[in-house]
Amino acid sequence: MVDLVVNKRPPKGLRPRLRRALSRLMEELQVGDKAVTLVLTGDRTLRRLKREWWGEDEATDVLSFPHYEPGDPFLPPHLGDIYISLDTAARQAKARGVSLEDEVLELAAHGLWHLLGHDHQSEGEWAGFLRVQERIRTL
Repeated sequence: MVDLVVNKRPPKGLRPRLRRALSRLMEELQVGDKAVTLVLTGDRTLRRLKREWWGEDEATDVLSFPHYEPGDPFLPPHLGDIYISLDTAARQAKARGVSLEDEVLELAAHGLWHLLGHDHQSEGEWAGFLRVQERIRTL
């Protein structure tokens, strides 16, 4: 289940597509019986969160907050929260020449992959992120 919290208005049609695609991706990743909260907001919120949790005073595109310790063999019913800055997503979409909708979908997949315990500290770890980010656009 995807609980969508909208603090900043997304483009028309994004909400249903985002909820549907992320739910389908969760099914494919065998966590369809779990829940996530996805918060669509702006740079100000992500900058504040990044400063509070990482000590970095800058906005970012997506942050994930798991509700369990990654690596724990038992996944809770609610995996965690994913925050996406629509401001940063819009700039990135424009720079990449993709729609804001596609950019937000990829960021949601990226955030979910983090909630499932993955990180991208090395080049090799990026493969899983790229795979789910590509997959969500087709769902």
